[in-house]
Amino acid sequence: MGPELLGFAAAGICAYAADLGLFVWLRGPMGWDPLSAKALSFVAGCSVAYAGNALGTYRGRSTDVSRMRQYAIFFAVNIAGALVQLLCLAVSHYGLNLTSQRADTISGAGVGMALATVLRFWGTRTLVFRSAKAA
Repeated sequence: MGPELLGFAAAGICAYAADLGLFVWLRGPMGWDPLSAKALSFVAGCSVAYAGNALGTYRGRSTDVSRMRQYAIFFAVNIAGALVQLLCLAVSHYGLNLTSQRADTISGAGVGMALATVLRFWGTRTLVFRSAKAA
């Protein structure tokens, strides 16, 4: 499990860098609106994470599904992770009335990111890159 976690983390760090870098570039020099910039940077980050996991972390697992189907499932798992982060932020901000910038950061980027990462790891290893014999 150790090498798998390290590979997953490395792919995730590269994906985060791609997402953040593209978002900043699209918002700054390109002048895109924030939602369009985030949508495109999210897709780019998912693509980098998928490539890192497919070609690195889980390259040894043989599956009986196409890469396109794997990517679609991977993308869905990442959308679920993003929804977990948004839910944590919404509960904290609107449900618990913790409205400071610090509280929003802790709930969205701290607690939400931690829970979303657990969901993404589970989903990636059990739904996306499960071996043919395990399916």
